Amino acid sequence: MKGLGGLYEVRVITDAGVERICCRAKGTLHRDEEKLLIGDNVTVSVDESTPDGVVISSLFERKNALIRPPVANLDYIFIVFASKKPAPVLETVDKLISIAEHNGIIPVVIVTKSDLDVGAAERLAAVYRTAGIDSFVTSSESSSGISPLKDYVLKSLRGGRTAAFAGASGVGKSTLMNALFPGLALATSEISKKIERGRHTTRHVEIFDIEDSLDTGFLADTPGFSLIDFSRFDFFGIKDIESTFRELLAYKGKCRYADCSHVGESEEECAVAAAAARGEIAPSRLESYRSIYRVLKNKNMYD
Repeated sequence: MKGLGGLYEVRVITDAGVERICCRAKGTLHRDEEKLLIGDNVTVSVDESTPDGVVISSLFERKNALIRPPVANLDYIFIVFASKKPAPVLETVDKLISIAEHNGIIPVVIVTKSDLDVGAAERLAAVYRTAGIDSFVTSSESSSGISPLKDYVLKSLRGGRTAAFAGASGVGKSTLMNALFPGLALATSEISKKIERGRHTTRHVEIFDIEDSLDTGFLADTPGFSLIDFSRFDFFGIKDIESTFRELLAYKGKCRYADCSHVGESEEECAVAAAAARGEIAPSRLESYRSIYRVLKNKNMYD
């Protein structure tokens, strides 16, 4: 559920009920801390030779694992960005959506700070609704959109599922989570007026139990980030990219050429480019696809 300095907080179910224990990892898991991620399912064993009396002794197979945010076994990822202050970087949003799609994680978009520019917030949400991605417009300041989003989050977590809130620093992620679930009492901070960037309030991944009348699910708060680097990390290959932009799949096989990459081709040749011209695909989404494609193609040349 949480890990700092090699000490982990693990949620366990005992005869006495649910409790959290603190312990360290054993053996290779201890020597290579990158082998463990928050969200991992693990075995905890008694070991009287250790200071805590118990250790994490083994790791169950993951269904997925992300590099950024560094968390495992997600069912949903709620991607949060602001209508303004800080200005949204849609390519970063789209990269995170693609990574989620590739890993079998359901992406959901949340546009925050709608009180600053409700028109801009709605236009941004429309980009992702056009793509077939569930999207919400919220304001923690006015509580607009909080109630329907909370209902959606609770429904998503049923059956013991796990979700994470992720996004750039300063977009109001922790403030939004507090508005949805006041009992979390997450620390928040203001935007720097000098550079209009958020301060890193959340410095580590932590998972919280979210209970409703039906079930208990798990919700992760994650540190903010400003960069997802496809040239440095292997999120997926160039052959996988098309399947991570779900709105492009409707045009698969409809381009003039079977090997069309949808990058730089004319509307007469490329069904995807033509669809974007008709407004069926958001221009920003197509540009994000093309940007990622170019990076992956250049990367393949030097692999």
